[in-house]
Amino acid sequence: MIKSFRNKALKDLFIEGKSHKLDQKLIARCLTRLDVLDYAERPEDLNLPGFNFHGLQGNPKRYTIHVNGAWCITFEWRGTDAWALDLEQYH
Repeated sequence: MIKSFRNKALKDLFIEGKSHKLDQKLIARCLTRLDVLDYAERPEDLNLPGFNFHGLQGNPKRYTIHVNGAWCITFEWRGTDAWALDLEQYH
């Protein structure tokens, strides 16, 4: 289950189903990934075709799933929940 966000536009999209701050080309793919993140019980549940799921280096441990181009949703995983979701270009 999603517990918190770093990115306000991503939070608005998750809660309201829309965000005027996000590139419209990213919205449908972000919504799909947010739905999967909200139902996931462990990080490995996100290892799906097209998501390019993998762990990132650093502490605390963060993970990433691909959205489009260089855009990714990054997050921490604690217990059975996703925390501190962010939308970023980190490449």
